Amino acid sequence: MPAEDTSGTRHPSPTRAQVRRWRRYLADERAEAAVYRDLAGRRTGEERSILLALAEAEARHEQHWLDLLGDEVGPYRRGALRTRTLGWLARRFGSVFVLALAQQAEARSPYEADDDATAAMAADERIHGEVVRGLAARGRARLSGSFRAAVFGANDGLVSNLALVMGIGATGVAPGIILATGIAGLLAGALSMAAGEYVSVRSQRELLAASDPDPHAEQAVPDLDVDANELALVYRARGMTIEEADARARRVLANLRSDATGEVTVPRSYEEVGSAVGAALSSFCFFASGALLPVLPYLFGLKGVVAVVAAAVIVGIALLLTGAVVGVLSGGPPHWRALRQLAIGFGAAAVTYMLGLLFGTTVA
Repeated sequence: MPAEDTSGTRHPSPTRAQVRRWRRYLADERAEAAVYRDLAGRRTGEERSILLALAEAEARHEQHWLDLLGDEVGPYRRGALRTRTLGWLARRFGSVFVLALAQQAEARSPYEADDDATAAMAADERIHGEVVRGLAARGRARLSGSFRAAVFGANDGLVSNLALVMGIGATGVAPGIILATGIAGLLAGALSMAAGEYVSVRSQRELLAASDPDPHAEQAVPDLDVDANELALVYRARGMTIEEADARARRVLANLRSDATGEVTVPRSYEEVGSAVGAALSSFCFFASGALLPVLPYLFGLKGVVAVVAAAVIVGIALLLTGAVVGVLSGGPPHWRALRQLAIGFGAAAVTYMLGLLFGTTVA
């Protein structure tokens, strides 16, 4: 019999290709709704409410395909592998990493190019991507300081120690010297990164704190001259227009007994900056873990070209993985970020290797 969608419009009997496509869409909508419900199960408050609302929207889309399929719904079908993988991650982690993957999944919606999907459904999917982007942004802000230090530390360790090991190895020195050089590079670089991150983050927090309102300034509010209204200058200095500042100051002065406290100060959490100690520890640990990989072949007794190739392969895999992770969390295509990381790392290593060959030939 002809299919009828949620708007009441009747369609001719669908072709087999349409039925297969609609069944696939139905399975994906069910899987995506389950992902949002699983994520909501690991959240509280406003974030939980938003995720449940997204699940309800996916259920509306599911109903659209059910209506079109009619008696052609067929047996229960699982969603696409990437959606099922996303659901598995959501049930076990529920982290910003999962939200970033969900953001990319929403951006790949085929509804805009499919005449069987409504314009509202296509618009929903586009907006869903922005909603998930906003939720992911909260998580990114919470981990940005330590995550930045971790990513930079790991990549610096990978690239710098690979370049060091390959450069020294190309000179033809004994494997023991290469191993000692690699370990020294690991410790020196990890300590330097940790110290640099601590000073950097600490200085940034102190710089931002210097711009915060004085918490004792609010104590002077009750004694201000109402006619002169000096409080308005505070708000103007912080970016308000003259009209906005005057209105805000009048409200505060008119309610000194009830709500003056807290009107002047604007507390900051500095989540986007992160902890100085956390950044230092992340830098040390991740630089050390990255810098350890190039020396692993020498720790296991490999020598010569075999050791160099093994080190390059191990570091290459690690660079691809770290680049892909950065790509996912930043909402971009992971494969391009992975290849970029690989090209940068191998480029630096190739330069030092050629210099090592040149230096070794000169010495010989």
